[in-house]
Amino acid sequence: MQKVRIASRASELALWQSKHVAARLAELNPRLRIEILPITTHGDRVLDRPLREIGGKGLFIKELEVALNENRADIAVHSMKDVPAELPEGLHIPAILTREDPRDVFLTKNGLTLDEIPLMSRVGTSSLRRRGQLLSRRDDLRLCDLRGNVPRRVEKLEAGMFDAIILAAAGLRRLGLLRENCLFLDLEIMLPAIGQGAIGVECRQDDQSIGELLEPLNDAATSLCVGAERAMNLVLGGDCHAPVAGYAYIEGNDLTLVGLVSEIDGTKNVRSTVTGPSQNAEDIGEQLGETLLESGAGEILMQSGR
Repeated sequence: MQKVRIASRASELALWQSKHVAARLAELNPRLRIEILPITTHGDRVLDRPLREIGGKGLFIKELEVALNENRADIAVHSMKDVPAELPEGLHIPAILTREDPRDVFLTKNGLTLDEIPLMSRVGTSSLRRRGQLLSRRDDLRLCDLRGNVPRRVEKLEAGMFDAIILAAAGLRRLGLLRENCLFLDLEIMLPAIGQGAIGVECRQDDQSIGELLEPLNDAATSLCVGAERAMNLVLGGDCHAPVAGYAYIEGNDLTLVGLVSEIDGTKNVRSTVTGPSQNAEDIGEQLGETLLESGAGEILMQSGR
C-alpha cells in the first residue's frame, strides 16, 4: 500500500483543497494511504502588516516546498494564485485541477453593489490588484487592509469593521459561504489574479511514481489557461502580489488571454488582449506580457516595488 503525504497550509480553505485532492486520489487509487500535513506559512503567521510589507513571492507556499525538498511530504497543494511564476529548481506542478469560478465577489451586509455603496465607504482588501481596479471606478473609497482566513474576513464585515469586502468566489463557494449579499464582479470591472480559482499540485520532478499518480488529476484546458497567465506574469516580473491581473479562456481551438497592470491608486490601467491557438498558450502569455510592458506596465510595476 503506497503512502502519500500532502503538505497543506493550515487554513480552513487550504485544508478543504487538500482534502479535495486527497479524495480525488483515493477515488482513482483506493489502496492509497493518504496523510495531510498542515503547515502554518509565513504569510499566515504575520497578520498585522500588509502583504506587500512582508515580502511578495512565495509567502504562502515556501514552507510547503521546503517540506517537499526535505522529503517530509510527497506533494503540496496550492491555490495557483499564490504560486510565483518561477518554481524552485527540482519542483514542478504536474496537475492543475478543473478551475472553479475565477471571479471576485463584492460583499456588503445589505447587498449594495459597488456603484451603490455610499461615498467614502470602507472597503477591505489586501490585494494591490483589487485596489487599483476599485479606485479606477470609485476613487472616493477608503481601502483598508484585510488579512486572515476567509471565514474571519467575512466575520469582520458582519461585525461592522468594513462597509464592504472583496473575496474570491472560488474560496467562498468551496467553504459554503456564498450568500445573497455576495455580488459577482464582472471581469470588465475586476479582472482576477493569475490562476485564481485553480488548485495546483506540486511535487519533486524526480519522483516519477508521484508524478504518475497526479497526472489523471490534471485538467488540460485549465492547465493551458493558467499556463498562459503564468507565462505573462513571468514576463512582468513573476510576483503573485503585484498589481497584475490576468484571465485566459478557450473557445473552440483558440485561447484568449486578457491582461492588466494597474496603478495602486487607480489613476492608470494598462490592459490588452491576445488570442491564438490554444496549443501556443505560453507563447500567447509571453506576447501579452511584452505588449503590456511596451504600453507602460513596466513603469507601473517599478513604482509598486515589484
